[in-house]
Amino acid sequence: MNTRKKILIVDDEQINLEFFEVMLSKLGFVVEEATDGVEALEKVKKFHPDLILLDNIMPRMSGWELTKILKDDPKYRDIPIIMFSALDDVKDKVAGFELGVDDYITKPFNFSEVLARIKATLRNRELFAQIAVRESRLSLAEELNRDMKENLADFVKSIDELDGAIAQISESTQNKVLTEKTQNVRKHIAELDARIEKTILEWDDLKKNEIGLSVLETQIRKFLDQE
Repeated sequence: MNTRKKILIVDDEQINLEFFEVMLSKLGFVVEEATDGVEALEKVKKFHPDLILLDNIMPRMSGWELTKILKDDPKYRDIPIIMFSALDDVKDKVAGFELGVDDYITKPFNFSEVLARIKATLRNRELFAQIAVRESRLSLAEELNRDMKENLADFVKSIDELDGAIAQISESTQNKVLTEKTQNVRKHIAELDARIEKTILEWDDLKKNEIGLSVLETQIRKFLDQE
């Protein structure tokens, strides 16, 4: 990893905190710890983790309660969460996924599995971030194309007015040159307008089969839940 990822570990068992702090720090992660959901919420605000390893059953505030708070806040909802639990109930896991948990690990856990899930979750989150950036760029390009098409219409209107002014002037070689120039401008405008129109139609066709980022993430969560 080029950038050291920050991981917040939330668990009321000190032995788990110490174990993960040592192991993940050796692997190059920047690690912070919290012993319950209330402390974790404060750490999230100050530490801004790239990922949270979160125990579910804790005093003061459970993992589910903390997850709901974070996922309801636009500033923190994109932080991926891997939840630990002593429970292996499918209903509990489904409830966690519906709250926004990215992955689930049942205790007792194997560190190799935990590390693999951490890396996979971080990769998935980076992929979603890249898709979001690409969606924003495409949206801006689409908006620019439509703005250009509207501006071209205004430009053509100005050329029409110019042609009308030229027509009112007595014919001369200079006027013929001006007319030829406006005709060339019209030709280039028409070609550019055709290209823009083609691009807009192609985008409209693509959008018919487009899967939004939120829908894509929901589908992936359902797929993970079925495994």
